[in-house]
Amino acid sequence: MKCLNPGLMGQSHTPPNGVPLITMTIIFLTVLRLMVVAVGTANPVKVNAVKNVLSRFFEVSVVARNVQSQVPKQPVGIDTTVEGAIARARNALAAVEGAELGVGIEAGLVKVPCTISGYMDQQFACIADRQCRITLGGGPSFEYPNSIVSRVLSSGTEVGDLMNEMTGISELGQKQGAIGYFSKGHLNRTALTELAVLMALIPRLSGELYFRAP
Repeated sequence: MKCLNPGLMGQSHTPPNGVPLITMTIIFLTVLRLMVVAVGTANPVKVNAVKNVLSRFFEVSVVARNVQSQVPKQPVGIDTTVEGAIARARNALAAVEGAELGVGIEAGLVKVPCTISGYMDQQFACIADRQCRITLGGGPSFEYPNSIVSRVLSSGTEVGDLMNEMTGISELGQKQGAIGYFSKGHLNRTALTELAVLMALIPRLSGELYFRAP
């Protein structure tokens, strides 16, 4: 990108349309500026979900990094699942120089009373920034069959592996996801993930309300 003409700096040249040229230039540069966002995963479903949501509000360049979640591959419990999302967000932010935000997404089995299996699958998203702030969001929850949940709890097998086995669909989690299979195609994993990311973005859309001192 070309540099601004030094002769224009600090001056207000007004063209025929009445808008100072320096003002027009600043607006032009602001519109062109891309926000670099690092996503802590190599899963294209999650990467696309982040891009879909953030591009509604900002001009973004999304960079994927396959980082560690620092929790078991199959999280069980809300604390572990949220910890995984936070670790992914922070590790992604650290891995991409120039990134303004890091996004981590983690799904896990969480205890929910009165459910068939005692557990539901819930996805959490975390957005981290260079000011060491994190914001969290959760997506809708749904149940897996007892046969899936019991094997996860007894052997630690990942839900994804069990779903691939049950459905015969390879890499289901990188396609429609379990939610797409169980909802008969009415909701896919990308849309489900988008909701968690949007919820994590909520405080950042009204930062003057969420981040000001009480």
